[in-house]
Amino acid sequence: MQSPWKILTVAPLFLLLSLQSSASPAYNDLSRPSYSNGHTCVGCVLVVSVIEQLAQVHNSTVQASMERLCSYLPEKLFLKTTCYLVIDKFGSDIIKLLSADMNADVVCHTLEFCKQNTGQPLCHLYPLPKETWKFTLEKARRIVKKSPILRYSRSGSDICSLPILAKICQKIKSAIEQSVPFKDVDSDKYSVFPTLRGYHWRGRDCNDSDESVYPGRRPDNWDVHQDSNCNGIWGIDPKDGIPYEKKFCEGSQPRGIILLGDSAGAHFHISPEWITASQMSLNSFINLPTALTDELDWPQLSGVTGFLDSTVGIEEKSIYLRLWKRNHCNHRDYQNISRNGASSRNLKKFIESLSRNKMLDYPAIVIYAMIGNDVCNGKSDPVPAMTTPEKLYSNVMQTLKHLNSHLPDGSHVILYGLPDGTFLWDNLHNRYHPLEAQKGGKHRHSSRAMLHEKSGESAGNSDLLQGRQGSPRVSLNAAIAECLQSTRPFCFPGQLNKDVTYAHLYSFLNCLQVSPCHGWMSSNKTLRTLTSERAEQLSNTLKKIAASEKFTNFDLFYMDFAFHEIIQEWQKRGGQPWQLIEPVDGFHPNEVALLLFADRFWEKVQLQWPQILGKENPFNPKIKQVFGDQGGH
Repeated sequence: MQSPWKILTVAPLFLLLSLQSSASPAYNDLSRPSYSNGHTCVGCVLVVSVIEQLAQVHNSTVQASMERLCSYLPEKLFLKTTCYLVIDKFGSDIIKLLSADMNADVVCHTLEFCKQNTGQPLCHLYPLPKETWKFTLEKARRIVKKSPILRYSRSGSDICSLPILAKICQKIKSAIEQSVPFKDVDSDKYSVFPTLRGYHWRGRDCNDSDESVYPGRRPDNWDVHQDSNCNGIWGIDPKDGIPYEKKFCEGSQPRGIILLGDSAGAHFHISPEWITASQMSLNSFINLPTALTDELDWPQLSGVTGFLDSTVGIEEKSIYLRLWKRNHCNHRDYQNISRNGASSRNLKKFIESLSRNKMLDYPAIVIYAMIGNDVCNGKSDPVPAMTTPEKLYSNVMQTLKHLNSHLPDGSHVILYGLPDGTFLWDNLHNRYHPLEAQKGGKHRHSSRAMLHEKSGESAGNSDLLQGRQGSPRVSLNAAIAECLQSTRPFCFPGQLNKDVTYAHLYSFLNCLQVSPCHGWMSSNKTLRTLTSERAEQLSNTLKKIAASEKFTNFDLFYMDFAFHEIIQEWQKRGGQPWQLIEPVDGFHPNEVALLLFADRFWEKVQLQWPQILGKENPFNPKIKQVFGDQGGH
């Protein structure tokens, strides 16, 4: 999970790369060769591939396909404007190279967005040209020899270097680095703004001018005059003069849910529509600005703290929504303290963003779920960079001591183990990726027959399983059946040319040393086994900590990250294992998987440790009757 979002944020447009990359210093590794910036190379190859796709699908010129792509992008965040600037700067050379049958790898090496450093292997996504690489690259360079863009300085592509944007870029960078809301007037770590670490990540503030008002606190004077804890319950019942908060919540054991996690917990998601030309339209990128300002994460739909209804036609709810259903007094008491690239090693850099006062606030359930990055990295030899059991013990104990000094008495902490990631290669390596690149050729014909293949011939996930904009509310089994029986590209993407498998993608990212997890996303079975063995060792360390360590303000528990149980449940419903993984990055658990994990978590806790969840509040119907949706989320 080495910050894969940095790779893909450059896909819509190159000039946003610097802002997104600089926002995540916890994941940067200065000792790694730059490969002329591997993230930029991946972004270039993705963009050029999409341009080829659009020309092929619409039987249009390359110029028209570039303009079409820009027309699809929204105005927000200067996305459309920046896209047209990129066309103006690089478009003429891209047209010349694609018209000469050069593929995306050759184009990006020619334009120097990709570069083979001395002594390093040649990194490419597509099969090498029939002629030698050196000959092909020299031929491509002659085509654009007189182009002014090769003198263009890549350092000048930093959009944040513009004086008008420098200050706001710095504020955004700081907010993301510290994992606190960008817009927070009273500095209580809660916001009325959704993205940039706002209420998509933690409960919405109900008074951003008063730092004593925030979700999760014990009510001030039973909230007679105002809603001090933002759960939507306040005032006095005129029938008996008793404050509603006292009547409905006293003794109900309210509690919040807090996640300390990585990109999986934050629900990292790249929409397949963003890179699949046959699915692109004016609606495809509507949510792109929101996604970018949430670091390409979707915590509002995550398995732990999600508060929106599922977009995938599944009935399971997040842990937070289950806690709210159990006790409406828990309304808005959630915090997703997750970051892309987070691990036991760098959690200390942003754990201060956790908001809990052990004297003023309610207890909390804290889930520690650093499930990948202690064994995952993008280095050419990833094993030495993996966290050792001894170091994990030290890191986790430091985290637990911090929690003990901040959590109210009566809290609970659950340590999640690491998964066996060999599942990824075993189930995905020979399946087709959503990227449908053109094989090359000046004549780019579009045939509807090319866009629809028989079910089962190539890989991907149903749009019902991946949608983000109000997918039909259908039963999960029906969604699976429709996906498996249909010919939708989202069920089986990548079939336009069948030239990019996940094995190709994994190899490309590993070569550039920007893979989210070289250890598991590798053709080397020995390396995959070593990575799983280290993950098991770290899980055993967490298990020992939970069994032996005691703290004054919380009980400590351990839970296996049993992905095989989720697979079994999914298969019982008629699904396939690969449908549980994000189709674009081929690595993260998708929304279905996260909600199934939430369901399994809830079942295990109810059975083994029911005290963690608190009581069911008998006044829930009364709360709904008096306060409706409690102010929403």
